[in-house]
Amino acid sequence: MSSFTAGTKSISLSEYGLTTENIQYQLSPDALHQRTLDAGLGQEADSGALAVNTGEFTGRAPQDRFIVRDEITEEEVWWGPVNKPFDPDKFDALYDKVIAYLNERELFVRDSFVCSDPKYRMGVRVINEYPWSNYFAYNMFLRPTAQELQEFEADWTVINAPGFHADPAADGTRQHNFAILNFSRKVVLIGGTGYTGEIKKGIFSALNFILPVFRNTLPMHCSANVGEDGQTAIFFGLSGTGKTTLSTDPSRKLIGDDEHGWTAEDTVFNFEGGCYAKVINLSAENEPEIYGAIRKGAILENVIMDSDGRVDFADTAITPNTRVSYPIYHIENRQDPSIGENPKHVFFLTADAFGVLPPISRLTPAQAAYHFISGYTAKVAGTEAGVNEPVPSFSACFGAPFMPLHPTKYAEMLSKKMQESGANVWLVNTGWTGGSYGVGTRMKLKYTRAMIRAALSGALGLYTYDTYHIHSVFGVAQPRECPGVPTDLLSPRATWNNDKAYYDTAFKLANAFRENFRKFESYANEEIRRGGPQRYAY
Repeated sequence: MSSFTAGTKSISLSEYGLTTENIQYQLSPDALHQRTLDAGLGQEADSGALAVNTGEFTGRAPQDRFIVRDEITEEEVWWGPVNKPFDPDKFDALYDKVIAYLNERELFVRDSFVCSDPKYRMGVRVINEYPWSNYFAYNMFLRPTAQELQEFEADWTVINAPGFHADPAADGTRQHNFAILNFSRKVVLIGGTGYTGEIKKGIFSALNFILPVFRNTLPMHCSANVGEDGQTAIFFGLSGTGKTTLSTDPSRKLIGDDEHGWTAEDTVFNFEGGCYAKVINLSAENEPEIYGAIRKGAILENVIMDSDGRVDFADTAITPNTRVSYPIYHIENRQDPSIGENPKHVFFLTADAFGVLPPISRLTPAQAAYHFISGYTAKVAGTEAGVNEPVPSFSACFGAPFMPLHPTKYAEMLSKKMQESGANVWLVNTGWTGGSYGVGTRMKLKYTRAMIRAALSGALGLYTYDTYHIHSVFGVAQPRECPGVPTDLLSPRATWNNDKAYYDTAFKLANAFRENFRKFESYANEEIRRGGPQRYAY
């Protein structure tokens, strides 16, 4: 039997088929930092943070994510382009190949938890080929105490082999990289990619199945914070919409920046023990908390540094998806433990590159369900090959790539939770104003923060005709005034100074909403269908 002892803790990896004795178990962040430098796999920035390059993949590969189709998943998973089925026998054969590959290498093993609420806690063992990948797991998952480590049992295991390349013809993958969830074996198998986001999102995907199916808890791709009054706010949003930035607010305690559960006991808990923030154009002025978190203990991914270790946060030479991971204790103003009460405000964040949605609007329950199922944001010109103008992008539940169940399952749970809690729901456009991308300008962060603070404080007033204007295309209620925000900015049409161009663009986006929603119409009731834009042409 292969086993390894660290301190007073002895582990065996024989259950995974791993027989190598070359195992580093539960190394400290400092040790992993140094091992990465010694191996030539990273550099140290002038802040003390470790900087690494994730290689060929600088983001997730959603087309290469699979779920093993078995008796657990057969009837529950919403199979299709997002949740691609993988044959159990193919998985077993590929698993054996990965294990044979790892048996010839030094391995880094970490035991950790997910889910901050002890009632929902799950043990996760992470087995990595690279030391910095294991360092990432230390940052992102919940760190056991010495006593918890002695009694630790793994509920799920992540096996991460970036250097292993699959043979698509033999192994059943699309190409050489893959991320596969097996709910029967309780394993996330990752190969061919060094992008660490696959590790965290693999476990997130597992929880997005386990919690609603077995624990009556809504999993959410959202950030969350809490005010001095104890009121929790949650922020749904896709990458680039400001989910991490807006929840990391010096006036409110951070619960978490990306993954949460909303329980039957009316609490919200963070799945993770760290944050994974985009750092493109990061500045100390605009995002001081995140900027300050980049120090020894943080890991920068795919950034450009000079010979003195100074990071150019504006440089996208490697990728615009530059990132930093850090343990949540790098944020001074945080909620500990990472649990909040029933949310009183829910924000849907979208970066509307068409510039036609209001910067903030209040949603009815039907509109909330519709926009949650839609999960709209936009791609802008230059971010992908062939994208020359804004392109609508819809991701159901603001996280479709991680949602194994049908989106309406999550929408029904969210609607029920919002109705029971009486939460106010807001749609916040962090994208463009005064015209589409290339003509208008990006909404200033200070104005978005002012609008969110006004919503939280009640300064936006009651939902009446005197205080709100109903958008003529999307039907959402936009406030007529907001403290700290120019009045004209609250009306997207007014910022354009060209009504025809504005409405032409608004109708174009409304049609995109309607076309996207066709695949959900048979699952949504009439009330939810009416929550979308009601005008599509002159």
